[in-house]
Amino acid sequence: MNDLKLSGPVLTALDMPVASPGGSIELLYDLYTGTTPLIDATVFMLAGDPPPPRLPTGVRVVEASGKCLDGAPFWAYVDRLRDALAGAVDRDTVEIVHLQHLAFGAAPALLGLLPDHPALALVHGTDLIFAATHPTQHRVLADTVAASRAIVAPTAAMADLLIALHEPARQARIIHLPWGIPDELIHTPPLPPRDPDGTLRVLYAGRLTQEKGFDSVYRIITAVDGMHLSIAAPPRQYSAHPIYRERSSYPHTYLGWLPRRRLWQTFADHDLLIVPSTTLEAFGLTPLEAQACGLPVLYQPVPGLQEVLGDSALSSVADASTLTRVLRDLRTDPTILDDLRAAGRRNAGRFPLSATAAALHKLGQDI
Repeated sequence: MNDLKLSGPVLTALDMPVASPGGSIELLYDLYTGTTPLIDATVFMLAGDPPPPRLPTGVRVVEASGKCLDGAPFWAYVDRLRDALAGAVDRDTVEIVHLQHLAFGAAPALLGLLPDHPALALVHGTDLIFAATHPTQHRVLADTVAASRAIVAPTAAMADLLIALHEPARQARIIHLPWGIPDELIHTPPLPPRDPDGTLRVLYAGRLTQEKGFDSVYRIITAVDGMHLSIAAPPRQYSAHPIYRERSSYPHTYLGWLPRRRLWQTFADHDLLIVPSTTLEAFGLTPLEAQACGLPVLYQPVPGLQEVLGDSALSSVADASTLTRVLRDLRTDPTILDDLRAAGRRNAGRFPLSATAAALHKLGQDI
């Protein structure tokens, strides 16, 4: 890492390796990085092993070994991360700290480094999920809530879950501020939707972890006549998933883990994005981006997604017979897809990223 100490008025960190998959990483890049970032900040992430050949513009990396979740080893990791940040941050230039997640290592490391600076915390979802199952992370969440001047939750469902997990959060200043998608995607989608050819091309784009619900739908989709399933997922998760071993029985196309703009272009090659999450979603950036590109969405109406998508998408992944019927209807009646495209574009237009950034900036000034 470069020894030069740098800081913008906002200091933020995400203790994940650069190029990790996930919506929280994409939102971090959207808001704080690039040649003209929406929020002027110094951004730190973990280097990873091996480190990436190129860093996103505006991201600096730190080395901190031993990342974990529980007990004394976690606090030792937090100490190493705080010390690594201390060697790279000019504290005198920092005006406010943005805490990405209420849990994990970056929040306590930043709070330990700059205990007297105002802190604004952003809830991303995985922090609440892990705080519910790991006592150490629950303690981190409680400490972060107590130390933050305000807490930003992208949906009411996330705010409700935070309070259910930690009742004292009811007394905190919780701000409901939706995340956003790049304005350019709303105004100039990369490609028009494909022309129908009698096959319903279904796309799944996301991690293949249990809470994402892919296991419950892939056998159904590939068993319905006239369907073709494409999967955009991290390579290690795909190669470890049953569908990789069963690909002769459940034919599909594996697309790899696609860079953001490649995914936007891939939307145009499909007729439907399926989002079968089984538990709450913090917000749902990928389905919103799909809607902006004219790709209809079929989703499980879990908290978070239901609030963001509502009736602009089809909320029907509940059971095999219902999903089979819906897929057949979509293949045989193209007017349903046309209506969903129009509704989806209107819905995506409600969430410009510029509005999210402006609200975060104003909230930072307020606190």
